Amino acid sequence: MKITLKDGSSKEYAQAMSVYDIAMDISEGLARAACAGEVDGKVVDLRAIIDSDVSLNILTANDKEGLKVYRHTAAHVMAEAVKRLFPEAKLTIGPAIENGFYYDFDHAAFSREDLDKIEAEMKKVIKEGAKIERFVLSREEAVKLMQDRNEPYKVELIEDLPEDAELSFYRQGDFVDLCAGPHLMSTKNIKAFKLISSSSAYWRGDSNKAVLQRIYATAFAKKDELQDYLKYLEEIKLRDHNKIGREMELFTTVDVIGQGLPLLMPKGAKIIQTLQRWIEDLEDNEWGYVRTKTPLMAKSDLYKISGHWDHYKEGMFVMGDEEKDKEVFALRPMTCPFQYYVYKASQKSYRDLPLRYGETSTLFRNEDSGEMHGLTRVRQFTISEGHLIVRPDQMVEEFKGCIALAKYCLKTLGVEEDVTYHLSKWDPENPAKYIGEPEVWNQTEESIRKILTELEIPFTEDIGEAAFYGPKVDINAKNVYGKEDTMITIQWDALLSEQFDMYYIDEKGDKIRPYIIHRTSMGCYERTLAWLTEKYMGKFPTWLCPEQVRVLPISEKYSDYAEEVYKELRKHGILASVDQRSEKIGYKIRETRLQKVPYMLIVGEKEEADKTVSVRSRFLGDEGAKALSDFINAICEEIRTKEIRQEAAEE
Repeated sequence: MKITLKDGSSKEYAQAMSVYDIAMDISEGLARAACAGEVDGKVVDLRAIIDSDVSLNILTANDKEGLKVYRHTAAHVMAEAVKRLFPEAKLTIGPAIENGFYYDFDHAAFSREDLDKIEAEMKKVIKEGAKIERFVLSREEAVKLMQDRNEPYKVELIEDLPEDAELSFYRQGDFVDLCAGPHLMSTKNIKAFKLISSSSAYWRGDSNKAVLQRIYATAFAKKDELQDYLKYLEEIKLRDHNKIGREMELFTTVDVIGQGLPLLMPKGAKIIQTLQRWIEDLEDNEWGYVRTKTPLMAKSDLYKISGHWDHYKEGMFVMGDEEKDKEVFALRPMTCPFQYYVYKASQKSYRDLPLRYGETSTLFRNEDSGEMHGLTRVRQFTISEGHLIVRPDQMVEEFKGCIALAKYCLKTLGVEEDVTYHLSKWDPENPAKYIGEPEVWNQTEESIRKILTELEIPFTEDIGEAAFYGPKVDINAKNVYGKEDTMITIQWDALLSEQFDMYYIDEKGDKIRPYIIHRTSMGCYERTLAWLTEKYMGKFPTWLCPEQVRVLPISEKYSDYAEEVYKELRKHGILASVDQRSEKIGYKIRETRLQKVPYMLIVGEKEEADKTVSVRSRFLGDEGAKALSDFINAICEEIRTKEIRQEAAEE
């Protein structure tokens, strides 16, 4: 048989060979580093036997798929260590993930001290260097093995697998786990690892099932790579909006109020107010939107018409029991059905369209507790929501306009380069999740595809991510931990106007169904605040800062002049404060810098005499003395243009 290698060279063998044996024949060093094989493009175990002509690539930890196998083996090492230390723990699943791996256990919560003990035990497992062996059992044998080992979750997994599934196991010493693999040849090949954290997780992601304990970890083939990654983790913690937001008193959470229900404190509320006023004025004055204000709840009847009751009820907060109560209400998870009735309140002509309805909408979604995170995933949130009612011939241009508005908002916020675009499509394999015929879905998806291509916007296509009534463009961004969230969405809806009997009168006097665009211009205000906090590490552009200037009198003798400066700033709409405390000026400067205020105006004898201010900023450091009027003109222009200035290096 002929084996064609990655570099184009080939090897010929007279008998069948395992991937590992071929790697050993090529180079003993390659065999030691090998994690898996790639045979004709498919990743296989090192133990896999090759008996025909193929293309073969030996994967090491330097390859993405090889590193995944390396980390999957590390997950088994961790599971063995947990079972040694906590024999009562029950095994579930332990996959490799983007930046490491995790394993879920049915066990009490693990403390940091527990994780340290598990790490120490993992080192013992690795030092023992047990050979990792793969074997296959029949369904009956597999179930009996896991029952004998008192692993009920593994039994459940086996029983749920298809009848013709191959049931493979991996053994390392006394530890055995149900696993499809691939895996390394020995535990001794794991060189560098670290247990990062632990948290709760639902079995199979179902909130109605058991609560498990998940241990997150990472592993690398080289110790310096691990150290670099751990350093990176420390750095991103400094950007975590959960940390910065609480330190800056932007928001807080309280157990008795509830998970996913953050309290915006004065500074955080001021930032969101600034964003909200900007978006509303932008939409209304420059993009032709008209504003609505609709109820926060409605009867279930409304959601039954829209289809949300059938497709989205589990994600809603429902008040009442349909079997007992005359009326059942639900807090709104979206605003579209309400705005449809604003449209229907009077008859519309083709001349009235497009109609662009905008609303600052507070919405409610019953997120799983395990999904909650700071301001990015909450149960009550506010979005810059809008619905455009358009004629079919207007749909493409209006959809492009929504993308242009979103891009403008992203550029103004300084995050245009931080996002990715996704065409979120329906899943034709699961048609029950959607309304409408396949032809409509195919046509609308193709229309969006053409728009993105024409606008030269790079995008990926995601099957199964569409709304139940139409495909959409999702504009996503990652948080500091690499998790991707949707920041802005623009949805193409050719179906719901039928559900709500919406129409307009065309030139011939006929009733025509309009198309609808569901969109946000900036998205969720809370999530945007989290995003910007991490982007700027709390050093927001001046126009967004809840405190833009702090006046610092050198001593109490200059308090009156400081107050005079403060009043002049406020008269021009600048968010300012005065630090009148009897502290040394050096202390006041350090504290102002720590609180990330863009500008400090220091006033003393000379400044009072000359009617000037001594300016220190986050951007240029000590800018020297300036006439107060000159400073006010400059900062007002910076705020008006929403300029994003380059931060000076830390002193």
